[in-house]
Amino acid sequence: MPLFRIFDISGSALHAQSVRMNTTASNMANMDSISSSISQTYRARQPVFAAQLDEAEDGIAGVSVLGIVESDKPLQQEYRPDHPLADANGYVNLPNVNPVEEMANMISASRAYQANVEVLNTSKQMMMRTLALGE
Repeated sequence: MPLFRIFDISGSALHAQSVRMNTTASNMANMDSISSSISQTYRARQPVFAAQLDEAEDGIAGVSVLGIVESDKPLQQEYRPDHPLADANGYVNLPNVNPVEEMANMISASRAYQANVEVLNTSKQMMMRTLALGE
């Protein structure tokens, strides 16, 4: 594998983890939103990743983001008859966002991002040392 391919692979991983962090931040931001309608209630979202394969070389080419899907977990309903968005039975609909899962996703994405930055830095140092050998 050419040494420059490392930058492409780590770059794709950085992009994927950035999408993951943005999606998690969106989930956390909408965690407390309330709706009177089930169809308008925010649903937790998760990115879907896939390995990029390159048949011409050694098969490894990075990671791609296929898209973002909504969670199919049931929404939460809470009895708040005094709330202005309560339905006729006094219930409001809350998103299906689990803050503990979202924080774990944020920490995991942050660590994966940090690890790929280290890969880039190490690769750069190796290239610089290789160039210094020719001096």
